[in-house]
Amino acid sequence: MTRQIVLNAFDMNCVTHIVAGTWRHPESQAARYKDIEYWLDLAKLLERGLFDGLFIADVLGIYDVYGGGPEAALRSGAQVPVNDPLLVVPAMATVTKHLGFGVTAATSFEHPYSFARRMSTLDHLTKGRVGWNIVTGYLESAARNHGLDTITPHADRYDIADEYTEVLYKLWEGSWDDDAVGTDPGRAEYADAGKVHPIAHEGKHFRVPGIHLSEPSLQRTPVLYQAGASNRGRQFGAENAEVIFIGAPTKEVLKEAVADIRTRASNAGRDPYDVKIVNGHVAVTGATEAAAQERYEDLRRYIDPQGALALWSGWLGTDLSQFNLDDPVAVTDNEFLKSSVQMFGQGQWTLRDFIDAHAIDAEGGFTVGSPTQVADQLQEWVEETDVDGFNLTNAITPGSFVDFIDHVVPELQRRGVYKTEYTEGALRHKLFGRGARLPKTHRAAGYRRVTKEATI
Repeated sequence: MTRQIVLNAFDMNCVTHIVAGTWRHPESQAARYKDIEYWLDLAKLLERGLFDGLFIADVLGIYDVYGGGPEAALRSGAQVPVNDPLLVVPAMATVTKHLGFGVTAATSFEHPYSFARRMSTLDHLTKGRVGWNIVTGYLESAARNHGLDTITPHADRYDIADEYTEVLYKLWEGSWDDDAVGTDPGRAEYADAGKVHPIAHEGKHFRVPGIHLSEPSLQRTPVLYQAGASNRGRQFGAENAEVIFIGAPTKEVLKEAVADIRTRASNAGRDPYDVKIVNGHVAVTGATEAAAQERYEDLRRYIDPQGALALWSGWLGTDLSQFNLDDPVAVTDNEFLKSSVQMFGQGQWTLRDFIDAHAIDAEGGFTVGSPTQVADQLQEWVEETDVDGFNLTNAITPGSFVDFIDHVVPELQRRGVYKTEYTEGALRHKLFGRGARLPKTHRAAGYRRVTKEATI
């Protein structure tokens, strides 16, 4: 059987996600991010393209490292203003039947007890089509505005995430038996109190004595996404995540990362292919190679260099305004996004080079070409690196997704490497074909009290 490519659309509830400045493009609808109609239209478009999911990024702070303040981010709209990613999902679920929704939420700034209820609610309302992108947070401004003096050290953030997910697994998987509730004729009680269990969690970071507030949803635990690429992040992902997002810029880097994650997953007692690995990718395409190149040159005219540097300064934890455009730039390791530090390098780039090379493709691979050329590239990445698919970043929204769906999707389908219809059922079943629930080999399964499998 030919391996099917997994595709997510990568977006954010803001005017500029990755490619700073392109909200000014005459075709861009990004400024409509605050209108529910924008999200409804996007969801219907992506379902037309048979995308596996819409992956919605998020931050809870502002990019204020560049120049020592938020001015560059505000002027360019670089991930500010930014709205809540979870609130747009129920509306999108009403106009789609199959599209999955991966929402980002940090373990650093919300108590797991209340977060468990929010995600269970989404899983109920979407009929099992929601996933959680687990992040630990990296912006100093987010830490300060949540009452912390500084951002928690990187290793400590993952220690907190380990316990955070433990609490959630206890709530989602073990608090309610599958048959604890019912409305069968003649049943006298809605919930059987003997089948609802306090989790009695007493840990270093959290104390949660009681029961989960929500009855079991179709998936119980949402599909688990994760995007940490550091050594500690990879280990956490190998033990917990079902879909891991990487931003590798070359096939060589991606191949090493994929092999490492699969080995770690196997060492954690999991099937290494119980983890779907997706790499960031920007595809600029058109009906022909010439049309795609013309599209690319048009998009480049709208790039905001200071907005791009505001984003990179936040990711790196280093104020890039201190460097001249043509000076080699080296950044030191720190407690922020360690994977970005590794990608930026130690003097291999000038800022001018970096803006030119990575203002559009800051999150992984990059292809400009005809439908055949883009399809060739995506197939090569899969075949040469063992990656499962891609998070497609838009240069303009929704235009980048429209171009890909109209031109590249039919070519991938013609080659038999992309689905021609959706599988019925919950998001986890669509991705893995084994039902709505986590497999017994997953860490969360150790907290279960139930054995009955949900229908899909």
